[in-house]
Amino acid sequence: MSVIKVENLTFSYPSSYDNIFENVSFQIDTDWKLGFVGRNGRGKTTFLNLLLGKYEYSGKIVSSVLFDYFPYFVRDKKCLTEDVLREVCPTAEQWQFIRELSYLDVDCEVLYRQFDTLSNGEQTKVLLAAMFLNEGHFLLIDEPTNHLDSHARELLSAYLRKKKSFILVSHDRCFLDGCVDHILSLNRSDIEVQSGNFSSFMTNFERQQNFERRQNDRLEADIKRLQETARRTAGWADIVEGSKIGAGDKGYVGHKSAKMMKRAKVVEARRQREIEQKSSLLKNIEVESSLKILPLPYRSERLATFSAVIPVYDGKEVCAPVTFEIKRGQRIALEGKNGSGKSSLLKLLCGQPIAHAGMLDIGSDLIISYVPQDTSHLHGMLDDFAVSNGIDESLFKTILRKMGFDRRQFEKDISDFSDGQKKKTLIAKSLCEHAHLYVWDEPLNYIDVYSRIQIENLLNKFLPTMIFVEHDKAFRDKIATSIIKLFP
Repeated sequence: MSVIKVENLTFSYPSSYDNIFENVSFQIDTDWKLGFVGRNGRGKTTFLNLLLGKYEYSGKIVSSVLFDYFPYFVRDKKCLTEDVLREVCPTAEQWQFIRELSYLDVDCEVLYRQFDTLSNGEQTKVLLAAMFLNEGHFLLIDEPTNHLDSHARELLSAYLRKKKSFILVSHDRCFLDGCVDHILSLNRSDIEVQSGNFSSFMTNFERQQNFERRQNDRLEADIKRLQETARRTAGWADIVEGSKIGAGDKGYVGHKSAKMMKRAKVVEARRQREIEQKSSLLKNIEVESSLKILPLPYRSERLATFSAVIPVYDGKEVCAPVTFEIKRGQRIALEGKNGSGKSSLLKLLCGQPIAHAGMLDIGSDLIISYVPQDTSHLHGMLDDFAVSNGIDESLFKTILRKMGFDRRQFEKDISDFSDGQKKKTLIAKSLCEHAHLYVWDEPLNYIDVYSRIQIENLLNKFLPTMIFVEHDKAFRDKIATSIIKLFP
């Protein structure tokens, strides 16, 4: 057991004048199972890279452990999986690889396949299994769940619960609850460490937020009062100064005016210091502004019907026949293992040319708003993105601001956004669109917990008709009115 100490850490990128971290100090135990949470773009991945020594910074990071980062970069994906894992952990025996894979419900035959033939979920599992065999290393695990279905997430969470010595960046609340014993929270003005799982952290966090909001109201009232007093004091001094005009004893009045002016300036300086001190206390409140969506009412109760539909790839049926209806007011979740055809059904519904068997009947003049899983096509400025998609630019940017975007992001190319910010861009676009049906494919990938809660509140308030794929169990349980399971 040892300690990782962070002392007075200050860092900003060379291209930016704003500090991402400023005089941050805390310490963590290397035996902890540490969940790392915070708003998108606030610096979680940056902090992991600082631990890895990738950037120069001021302050100190003191540690006696070696850090390993996931996702691990595989140089040649054409190699056998066993050779890739030996590169990750050269000291491990084959039986150790097999043992770890069994814990993750991965067949050991993958060791003898080319790495690039494994699914994204299988690649995640085998790499993490090998990384945990490096004894004495501290793992920096950056969002491992984005390619995992619900069952795989449960397996990985149970696997991590038996391990220790890691920092885990994840926004999946159930996943975190299943495997961490401490939370590292990247707040607006500091970094905080708490003992417990994510749910206990969130309970304490909400309690603290409510306290800070009440304190915020009091402080804003105090600031307003101090500003008014400062203006009034300055006004009195101006009145006395003006009284010298036409006065009989200008020397006396001038002396009195000077004293009043000096006193006013002293009082004003003191008031200003008090205002600044009180204002500095208002920096750690997470703003969770409410979002809006304006769904269109559809003329009939039924919007679409799937009748024994089966997506087909390379002549192969990917799942058993799927039959269900989408009715007005429903929020349908599609559930199934990776590769079971969930995304294909959504694309088919949106009119994309997906080979399939069975019949899909879509209501006439049905307007659909689609959030795809992939964000790699996003590029250009937000202004141009709004124009090209026919949405209101002002509303679009207002939604992004409510979802935690800084105004500086509006000056960047979308391709330079973090993965979470790109996904928020697609969701904000969808919220701007008036549609009968909202089709969202894994909308929460990379999106922070606070924005997930915003979106949950939005959907439960406005109750749009939607069909979606999402592996975040907490989100699915709160939003779905029904679940359609897909089977091989």
